[in-house]
Amino acid sequence: MWVLTGIVGAFALALVISSLVFGVGIIAIPVALVAVAIAGFVDLNRRRTQARMIHDHREQAKTESVEFTERDQRTLVNE
Repeated sequence: MWVLTGIVGAFALALVISSLVFGVGIIAIPVALVAVAIAGFVDLNRRRTQARMIHDHREQAKTESVEFTERDQRTLVNE
């Protein structure tokens, strides 16, 4: 999240600078847009990886059986 905030701030700074110096906006704005797009793709990839890991952990938990001892069976509460 901080990376995206920094890139958006850089984009805003590029707009301010381009208004001060004519011609800089021609280069700065597309570069800032590309940086924002790259940050978005990186963040999306990170989120996909996290979701895939969580899904894998859930699948592993489903396949493993849990065995309760006799004492555990007595203390289980049916709700």
